Amino acid sequence: MSYSFSEFLPYYHRNLRLAFPVMVTQAGAALVGLFDIIMVGHYGTTDLAAVSFSNAITLTVMVFAMGALMGITPIVGYAVGAKEGGDRLASLLANGLVFTGLIALLLMIILCPCSFFLGSFGQEPEVAYRALPYYVLIVISIIPFLFFCLCKQFLEGLGNTTVAMVITTACNLLNILLNWVFIFGHWGSPAMGATGAGLATLISRFMTALSFLFVMFWRSDWRQYFIRIGKKMIDWKVVKDYLKIGLPIGLQSFIECFLFTSSFIFVGWINKESLAAHNIANQMVDLILMLAMGIGAATTIRVSHQLGEGNLKAVKMASRASIHMCLFMNIITAIIMIGFQHRLAYVFTNDEKVVGIASTLIFLAGILQCIDGLQCIGASMLRGIQDVRIPMYIAIIANICIALPLGLILTFTCHLGATGMWIAFVLALSIPAVFYHVRFNYRWKRLVEAQNS
Repeated sequence: MSYSFSEFLPYYHRNLRLAFPVMVTQAGAALVGLFDIIMVGHYGTTDLAAVSFSNAITLTVMVFAMGALMGITPIVGYAVGAKEGGDRLASLLANGLVFTGLIALLLMIILCPCSFFLGSFGQEPEVAYRALPYYVLIVISIIPFLFFCLCKQFLEGLGNTTVAMVITTACNLLNILLNWVFIFGHWGSPAMGATGAGLATLISRFMTALSFLFVMFWRSDWRQYFIRIGKKMIDWKVVKDYLKIGLPIGLQSFIECFLFTSSFIFVGWINKESLAAHNIANQMVDLILMLAMGIGAATTIRVSHQLGEGNLKAVKMASRASIHMCLFMNIITAIIMIGFQHRLAYVFTNDEKVVGIASTLIFLAGILQCIDGLQCIGASMLRGIQDVRIPMYIAIIANICIALPLGLILTFTCHLGATGMWIAFVLALSIPAVFYHVRFNYRWKRLVEAQNS
């Protein structure tokens, strides 16, 4: 069944209204990470290495936790669409706190012991020494960060993405200011380098969590969910539902992160120029993916709301609207990346050897980000209908069983260098980009049949 452009217009508007704040939030977080690296790098190379080393340890488990907590949104969104009432939403919030606590406990069990073994990862002794205080501060900051993720996903389930944009933008600016104060030593503070960056992150993450708590108590329609929380609301069945939805999403996010993290190791085996070029192309794809993730978050919200209402036509329309929006955005960015591949490479470096490699990788990255965008939207559509287990298996096959070995073969056996790794990305990641959408259409048809029976 085909629909006219005019029929899609209200869906474009509703999706974009939800997506835009998430796009700003995601892009802002990426830029703050970039500012962290730049500011610490200007303080000293050893401190920059210490920050990079610590973040490499914490990144993958953080990505897993963030993915797991994304499972809260479709469950809350379904309850909102089904108009299940304040007690149900209060119960979802209460059990969300329990679920977040379990995730936090798991991360602490994994990360805390690592602080005693930072010197055993093969880093230079000075780097390990500088990394320890930064690492400890970052691990502590995970607790308020996860509470922030809980509030963000809960409010997104309610259909509000603006609050997260405002709070995270303000706290990101605070983080940059505190970096300037603590890293370089201003306003009476000693210059602390990497430790100062960790302290700035800890304070800004606590402020983010406190700001969310303040806003949720300030607004009466949200305050009721906290007020209604009681001991009787703790229901392990709800926690189990969160685990059932959240863990596959977390594992899928971990697997996708692992692919790109390991690719840096493999490309680093070639030479430093290839690694630099690989990083340039990866940075560009990451930035554009942040925008696709904004559309994806809106897709999950809209689909879960319409599913809760039982409006399966709207589920299909909202999903298709997101596909159109993502394709429009990614085709434009692909044209820019492919058409200006050399000029974009020169933005990052003047090294002719790096530019030569990077321009080819940027060409492939332009193709990849279209594929990656469709993959992101497809996964978000499936999350909206709470279908997460099969997508996880597809991600494992595409990322681990195909992309990694194919990348190694093309890179080293076929002697294509870093280009081989990116060709593998394009070929292998096309699999989930196609199968997520096939899976969604299959599940949607089954839902329609069940509704009509």
